Amino acid sequence: MIYYFIAVFSGILSSFSQVLLKKSAEKKKKTIWGEYLNPYVITGYIITMVCMLLTIIAYRGMPFKYGAVLESLSYLYIMILSRLFLHEKLTKKKLAGNIIIVAGVIIFSLGK
Repeated sequence: MIYYFIAVFSGILSSFSQVLLKKSAEKKKKTIWGEYLNPYVITGYIITMVCMLLTIIAYRGMPFKYGAVLESLSYLYIMILSRLFLHEKLTKKKLAGNIIIVAGVIIFSLGK
């Protein structure tokens, strides 16, 4: 069961890295080096590497099919975090897409 929690945690953490990378992309940089060597980008990529390691650990204790389903929830996490930290609008299309993803996860879970 701990492997499932690791997979979910990895997805949430990965979503944070995506928000950091987008936040960096929104800022104008004076040089090309500033595009890639700034705290947001470096932290985002470090978090991404940690997430890859956590995902590998999670896959050691659960079937691959569950990992893929849990990873799909990252879209939901990104939508929520983007709203909180980037103040992005929640459109009807975004909400509908995430509802479909969550419904798919629920249907998959019921089919065990």
